[in-house]
Amino acid sequence: MFPHKGVQQLKSIVGVMHERSLEIFQLKKQALEQGDEAVAHQVGEGKDIMSILLKANVEASQEDKLPEEEILAQMSTFILAGMDTTSTALSITLTILSQHPEVQEKLRNEILEASKGEPLEYDALVSLPYLDAVCRETLRLYAPVAQVFRETREDVVMPLSHPIRGVDGKTIHEIFVPKDTVVAVGLLASNRNKAIWGEDAEEWKPERWLSPLPGSVTGSKIPGIYSNLMTFLGGGRACIGFKFSQLEMKVVLCLLLSKFTFAQSDKKVNWVLSGVRFPTVGNSPKPSMPLKVGLYKGAVPA
Repeated sequence: MFPHKGVQQLKSIVGVMHERSLEIFQLKKQALEQGDEAVAHQVGEGKDIMSILLKANVEASQEDKLPEEEILAQMSTFILAGMDTTSTALSITLTILSQHPEVQEKLRNEILEASKGEPLEYDALVSLPYLDAVCRETLRLYAPVAQVFRETREDVVMPLSHPIRGVDGKTIHEIFVPKDTVVAVGLLASNRNKAIWGEDAEEWKPERWLSPLPGSVTGSKIPGIYSNLMTFLGGGRACIGFKFSQLEMKVVLCLLLSKFTFAQSDKKVNWVLSGVRFPTVGNSPKPSMPLKVGLYKGAVPA
């Protein structure tokens, strides 16, 4: 209907995602019907999220059972919300570590000392303080999603965290927002607010997480579900996979840093601000993040 190139590309992407989702859905469903042995031979050995979702849906009561159309829609949601965001966060983290080799080395030493050449158990992984600080600071300063939009369901009076002065000179403490108003929520604006995080709010400093956070942060009443940040949103529409995302970041960083070194490329990387930000080189619209990757000399052979 719309000849615009961007619209046609989006239509093509939606079509491909639906086709692949349908293909995966049919394979998982067929394996589930054939029994545990067939499920075990699938990718993920039955521990992947789609196998778990389908099994739970089969066992659910008729009232709670999801129609197949909704399960297919959930698959696209998992791909969009669960892959691009975390991969972007990892890309940003590796870029920053390439710019700060001393931080990269310190983080690598912490990982190697804890692992001693063996895979890290969950409790050990989540207990690494510097790894946690690096991840938190990256998610604070470079949240993969910069802003989201919400529409009010009813008239609401929104209190301001700090009073402002209107054009008429009067002090404003709250704003009336009528029903059906689209509100832009600036996640990065909150995460980088100097009134909350201090004058160094726009600087990447993992060490800030190794000491108790100042009262301006802990007392700010930020509604986010994670570390006084809005990175994963808050309330009933907050990211349900934020714990998994953190764990995934830490696992991947541990695996990569124990085997490889990362240095800056001579190519300039631009970060495109879209629904989920992504890196490009030059004027290319395609995602690309060149880095110089080397084998770590102390890497233990797999």
